[in-house]
Amino acid sequence: MLNKPSGKKPPAAETSSRPSATIIPAAAVIVIAVYAATQLLADIASLKIGVVFGLAVDMGAFIFPITFTLRDLAHKVLGRKNTRVLIIVAALINLAAVGYLLFSAQVPSDEGWGLGGEFAAIFTPMWRIVISSIVAQIVSQLINTEVYHWFVTRITTRFQWARVLVSNTVAIPIDNAIFVIGAFGWAMPWSTIGEIFLVNFAIKYIVMLFSIPLIYATKYDVR
Repeated sequence: MLNKPSGKKPPAAETSSRPSATIIPAAAVIVIAVYAATQLLADIASLKIGVVFGLAVDMGAFIFPITFTLRDLAHKVLGRKNTRVLIIVAALINLAAVGYLLFSAQVPSDEGWGLGGEFAAIFTPMWRIVISSIVAQIVSQLINTEVYHWFVTRITTRFQWARVLVSNTVAIPIDNAIFVIGAFGWAMPWSTIGEIFLVNFAIKYIVMLFSIPLIYATKYDVR
């Protein structure tokens, strides 16, 4: 005969050994995935230099600025410490993706495919540009994190649009300067580099302004 439950609680030693589930809000899962994917997509799109209104622009410039507001949204739902981890991991993912694309480009192509040369030409990276991009991402987004944290802890937790505007206004020119100087410095005239900086900054800042409403995607706010 099976013993009937006694109704007594199990000893503390037994309950403490059981794994406990950590509740993670769905908003946090979504923003982590979108942040990492957007950064990776921006880096791939940057391989094409397009012409917009007669100006040469890397096509990643239209999507990368959104990552600054996504970072703010991540900060909102994850907190400062976890957001720092997210920034570093996303950068490592980008670096790993570049490395794998390089490996894929070096593998001999099947004769029936016929696009091996084109694939290698596009996805064999210029390491100076790659490293400059990743360093710019890490530095600017970590600074964005500190400015955002300062704003919500020292200024106000109201006006969420303002915390995004202030933190991104500081971070975007830093990202732009590190990338442009690191990628193109001493390889072309400084007047040309200055033009690239201004055009990229204008595009990134305008896109960022349109992305500000993303901060209201969730009411969850760990501050």
